[in-house]
Amino acid sequence: MKHRVALNKLSKKAGHRKAMIRNMVTSLFKFERIRTTKAKARAVRQKAEKMITRAKVDNVHNRRIIGRKITQRGVVTKLFKDIAPRFKERPGGYTRILKLQPRITDASEMVFLELLDRKVKPKKEKKKSAKDTQGKKD
Repeated sequence: MKHRVALNKLSKKAGHRKAMIRNMVTSLFKFERIRTTKAKARAVRQKAEKMITRAKVDNVHNRRIIGRKITQRGVVTKLFKDIAPRFKERPGGYTRILKLQPRITDASEMVFLELLDRKVKPKKEKKKSAKDTQGKKD
């Protein structure tokens, strides 16, 4: 029975697991989308959602608590000034997991873990050069 077992150990020792989750949460807030395995994404999702909920209230206490987990100062600032205000009215469910094809080497389930309302940069269009337009006939 799995009573009161809320943590997936991910086959790692405690120090390695904590460091990995810290790094992945930092990357999630920095890039707003990460590609990882399904099990890791579920573990990171728990931590990330709790951090976003705490970041909704911008005060010194909350900044210090989150600053313990996220070591990059710029990412902490981005979380409080950019990410958390986007979810001010939302009561929870700030992330989504999108399934991808299995990894080729070991067939593990791969997913994208991303923030909802993520800002997508528009793709740059190629400029047509004179060479491209000369060879074509109307």
